[in-house]
Amino acid sequence: MKKTLNLLACLLVTAVLFSSCIVSKKKYLEATTRADKEHADNVSLTKQLADEKEENAKLNGNITGLNSTIDDLNSRVARLKDSISALEGNASDLNNKLSKLGNENQDKAKQLSSTQQQIAEQRKRLEQLQSLIDQQQRATEALRKKIADALEGFNSSELTVTMKNGRVYISMQESLLFPSGSAEVNPKGKEALAKVASVLNTNADINIDVEGHTDSLPIHNRLYADNWALSTARATSIAHVLIDEYNVSPAKLIASGRSQYDPVAPNSTPEGRGLNRRTEIILEPKLDELMQLMDKK
Repeated sequence: MKKTLNLLACLLVTAVLFSSCIVSKKKYLEATTRADKEHADNVSLTKQLADEKEENAKLNGNITGLNSTIDDLNSRVARLKDSISALEGNASDLNNKLSKLGNENQDKAKQLSSTQQQIAEQRKRLEQLQSLIDQQQRATEALRKKIADALEGFNSSELTVTMKNGRVYISMQESLLFPSGSAEVNPKGKEALAKVASVLNTNADINIDVEGHTDSLPIHNRLYADNWALSTARATSIAHVLIDEYNVSPAKLIASGRSQYDPVAPNSTPEGRGLNRRTEIILEPKLDELMQLMDKK
């Protein structure tokens, strides 16, 4: 009996131990399986972490590059802003200059218009002046021809009729008009003056200058102290003949003496001195209208 109990006890212990062994092995297998999984998970996570670190490193590199690019872009933007600011300043200056030029151009346009108007007025005035000058020249030439025709019977050595500087010059030699050293007009001289007066009295708009001239030889007589006195006396005598005997208006006549100081030939020869002893009647058509036009501003 006792042996049986011992046997049962042994069997029971064996069963317990066997059962225990079976349970421990199962747990071991489960633990091993879990450990393998955890190891595999750990390997996977480690690889994933490494990949993430690598990607993170790449991203950090990209971020650094992007930051550098951004800095460069910011610098470019700053430079562009400066350029834009400078261009805006230039544009403002140009606009101011254009505005100023526009104002200047307007002023110049006004000046040009005014100048063109002045030119037109001056051209018109010039045309009027030229017309009056041409008219005066025609009148002077007509007067010269009338005087020349009236005096055609006289010798050219006694008198000449010429036109100079818009005036008619009637130059009468001493031999035609006066005895030597005298201011009394002789008959032949009065005959010539009568013909001149006939033309003058039919042409009212004429100014008349009578000029006496002498040679350079000093005069010696009791009537005239010098050649000034003789030349003036002769011019005055001619004026009196024209006025008193032939009714020429004294209002348009001037008498003056030039002495020896306006010669037409050298006084070194008798021929030259003879030419210088003369009286000139200078006729000029009145230029009142021409003078008024020239005096206009």
